[in-house]
Amino acid sequence: MENLCKLHGWGIREFPRRVFDAVLYSNEKEILEVRWRELYPYVTQFVLLESNSTFTGLPKPLFFSSHRDEFKFIEPRLTYGTIGGRFKKGENPFIEEAYQRVALDLLLRKAGIDEDDLLIMSDVDEIPSRHTINLLRWCDDIPSALHLQLKNYLYSFEFHVDDSSWRSSVHRYQAGKTRYAHYRQTDDILADAGWHCSFCFRQISEFIFKMKAYSHYDRVKFSHYLNRERVQKVICEGADLFDMLPEEYTFKDIIGKMGPVPHSYSAVHLPSYLLENADKYKFLLPGNCVRESD
Repeated sequence: MENLCKLHGWGIREFPRRVFDAVLYSNEKEILEVRWRELYPYVTQFVLLESNSTFTGLPKPLFFSSHRDEFKFIEPRLTYGTIGGRFKKGENPFIEEAYQRVALDLLLRKAGIDEDDLLIMSDVDEIPSRHTINLLRWCDDIPSALHLQLKNYLYSFEFHVDDSSWRSSVHRYQAGKTRYAHYRQTDDILADAGWHCSFCFRQISEFIFKMKAYSHYDRVKFSHYLNRERVQKVICEGADLFDMLPEEYTFKDIIGKMGPVPHSYSAVHLPSYLLENADKYKFLLPGNCVRESD
């Protein structure tokens, strides 16, 4: 580890920092387990906040609470909290999202986070690799905030979009200063640091729920977008659920990404627990695009 730290221009610590992994939870049960299994060796405390409301103000069950017995392996290190949604119709969904992230700050303090502990800020489906977190907990003089460059996947690890997912970040916690957020906070970024698997669900109903629930619900411009047969067809094609142009900053990049995402049939350099349990999670691996219909 000392050599790896030096290669990054950092020193080595006498003992590793504590690590806190904090997420807002909606309904991503399988990806949550892949995430927690990947990070388990190096995380001190897993912090999860769940609301009875989506970001768009729709009522939702407490999905994690109802499946909590499936995560017994994490219980000794879990700080779990719930929050009531405000259910304000017509409000910008990002206001509800920000409200929940403030509540997550409070839950982190309840979990016992302290000065200079490492805090992972990312969505459930943005999974840092375990070697990334082990590196950062052992190295001295790392930046106070560091974004993680993740490989970007859509629907499963069959559709590799690009390597430009950057919103996940790791922070050296500063009491009174560090605030949980999901936007650009620094220009420092660590390359090849994990995976972002967006809309990576087992069941068609989970896709439809997220399409209606997350902050960009305005992208559902027509009711037929939520048709189950259409959703299944789009998944297998690697096309866009919302029929949108790629989110890029230049015309060159937009044109380069128009159309379906190319298929990838490689299953190397993926989360270890996923590969060790390929039968259980085959829907996340190449060649298994057909989803359960509930």
